[in-house]
Amino acid sequence: MSVFLSGFATLVEHFADLLQPLFQGGATAVAIILFTACVRLAVHPLSRAAARGQKARTKLSPQIAALRKKHSKNPERLQKAIMELHKKEQVSPLAGCLPSLLQIPAFFLMYHLFSSREIGGEPNELLGHSLGAAPLGDRWKDALADGGIFGSAGLVYVALFAIVVAVATFNYRRTKRQMAAMPIPAAGADGQRVPGMGAMTKLMPLLSFATLITVGVVPLAAALYVVTSTTWTAVERAFLYRDVPAGALATAA
Repeated sequence: MSVFLSGFATLVEHFADLLQPLFQGGATAVAIILFTACVRLAVHPLSRAAARGQKARTKLSPQIAALRKKHSKNPERLQKAIMELHKKEQVSPLAGCLPSLLQIPAFFLMYHLFSSREIGGEPNELLGHSLGAAPLGDRWKDALADGGIFGSAGLVYVALFAIVVAVATFNYRRTKRQMAAMPIPAAGADGQRVPGMGAMTKLMPLLSFATLITVGVVPLAAALYVVTSTTWTAVERAFLYRDVPAGALATAA
């Protein structure tokens, strides 16, 4: 792990050095934002593939509905029939998970880099860098202890929370429109009510706001990664699914 951290620290430092003439003390923060954008750009082809898969599943919705009706009393046969249909149409139900899964290593690298006091036996100089008055290795609780919510460091987090709320509100409204257009059934394939499904459908639109918790507890550098990535995701999905009716996405989900 230390080898990866050392290499990653060197990469961030070099990137920040290139940006320093333009952004001065905020160069490292900008480097983190641009690094996140590079990660998302590298994953974008998978996101496009996932969107194509989602659209393909949308087209299969009438056939899946027919299968549910046909095998309503035989859940095992229904699952097998759906899998066979996906295989026949070359649609992977897991394709949409890949973009998110491939970002996890980058996030944890950022988290550990700005949580480690030493890297390769040497002091972690990146912890001395900041965004405004907020050190990149500190957390929200540190900002609260140093000036409160509206202190110089606290205002950096206020700005981040405002961005998260704006993006989460956009996602919330989008999800609500999808669910209103095509509500998720509370019954399983066998006609029995699925325990907890009602609560899940109520909570689902609110999941975007969970990012607020993440931003509040991780180091500021990792929070910048999360905010940038979340914003990218919202814009990317709005672009990739711009020609798909909201109700159609809910049907295929």
